[in-house]
Amino acid sequence: MRPFVENLPFLSIFLALLAGIVTAAVRSGRTAYWITTGVCAAAAAMHLWVLEYTYLEGLRFTYTMGRFLAPYGNALQCGPLQALLASAFSLVMATCLAGGRRELFQELKPGKQRLYFTMVNMLEASLLALTYTNDVFTGYVFIEISTIAACSLVMAKDSGPNLVAAIRYLFMSLMGSGMFLIGLTMLNSVTGHLLMPALAEAVAELRLSGDYRIPLTVAVGLMVAGLGVKSAMFPFHLWLPDAHGGAATASSAILSGLVLKGYIVLLLVLILRVFSVELLAELGAANVILAFGLLGMLAGSVFAIRENHIKRMLAYSTVAQVGYIFMGIGLGTTEGLIASCFHVLVHACCKPLLFLCAGRLSAVSGHHKSLRNLRGSAYRDVGAGLGFTVGALSMIGIPLFGGFVSKFYFANAALPTGMTALTLLAIALSTVLNALYYVPALLAIWVRPPAEDELAILGDTHAEDLAPDRFFAAASLLLILAVFILGIFYHPITDVLEAGVRLI
Repeated sequence: MRPFVENLPFLSIFLALLAGIVTAAVRSGRTAYWITTGVCAAAAAMHLWVLEYTYLEGLRFTYTMGRFLAPYGNALQCGPLQALLASAFSLVMATCLAGGRRELFQELKPGKQRLYFTMVNMLEASLLALTYTNDVFTGYVFIEISTIAACSLVMAKDSGPNLVAAIRYLFMSLMGSGMFLIGLTMLNSVTGHLLMPALAEAVAELRLSGDYRIPLTVAVGLMVAGLGVKSAMFPFHLWLPDAHGGAATASSAILSGLVLKGYIVLLLVLILRVFSVELLAELGAANVILAFGLLGMLAGSVFAIRENHIKRMLAYSTVAQVGYIFMGIGLGTTEGLIASCFHVLVHACCKPLLFLCAGRLSAVSGHHKSLRNLRGSAYRDVGAGLGFTVGALSMIGIPLFGGFVSKFYFANAALPTGMTALTLLAIALSTVLNALYYVPALLAIWVRPPAEDELAILGDTHAEDLAPDRFFAAASLLLILAVFILGIFYHPITDVLEAGVRLI
């Protein structure tokens, strides 16, 4: 009989799906909020238990669902890497809901609130399924669930620009999903499998024999490109600024910090468990991913420099940070993949922190979004100002913050490759560009405006918005601690990532 802890990955996904049904049935949006937040917190605790079990025992396990055995049926596979990522995703999801709680209940119509949390539960289930799945078609199913739920979060504010952004998001996402499905269909037609272990064996045989070389290349290319489109890999990022920049603060934090990571994690798992970094290098896919990653690092930062709207600036910053992750994948080494996994964790903590703090700074400034109208906002909510500062310094890559460790690992991963000089130059240039838009933003929120401007801003601000927000304070403090932990006590985390990659 298997230990009870091995049931927890499936139980957490089932619990999120069940919570989606329950929150759609309840009448109160606040009841739905507490159910959703409680499920995310409970899921985080479950995954931490699974992490302890797999890492200390040095094992991975497969959880088979249904009555069909391999190579058919459906299964989840769990090791230290998946458990660490799943626990981080669930905890950050709960934190995003807590940090953006006040704005959600202010901006969402009462009749829509419970349905909003239904979609959040669907996103939670999708993130966990994409992390744990051992079946590629199940991954595709939850890609589509994630797409629909994410679009719902974008248009939850029910304004014209948000509806346009949601339609553009849906169009691009469906294009990415279609590319992934066509590639998966081609791969299944030449291998006959959908479960990852059997699929990996068949792909390895095709690689050695040289059979179906062109269909294999096209299938891998379509699947990688499809997931790249959905995760805003440059130049397929055009949908992201409007979608993430115009959504409610909690939605922006979830979409930028978590939803994109689900597709990236599935891609990482496919590379490690099915395709192999060697096959990607042989097919030339690694070089394409590397080129798009390097371009994204620079282009995303250039677009952010030109942006005066604080949430759109953060959205373009996400394009640059996703570029880092794809650069690590494109290096074609295990060290590069580990660096990408670590940056997934860093960005999953930093970007929700930045969005939550930006939303709070906007709220205490008459809900203005331009940097000019946010001058001095950090003094109206010091906690939000400090949180934004920590997130910004981390994204720039200042020592003692998580972002610095990411860049250090990316630089180390580039050294054994033939692209060392180009990669190091891109990292250095991107760091300078990051500073060129984050430093002016920090100066804007910490420099007091003229007295008459300050009075005008306060005149546009409601007393309710100026009141302390305990939920936001707790959420921002938790994320700040996470950023420092990733920047100072990172060795145990990278040890888990290395063990997870080795066991995957």
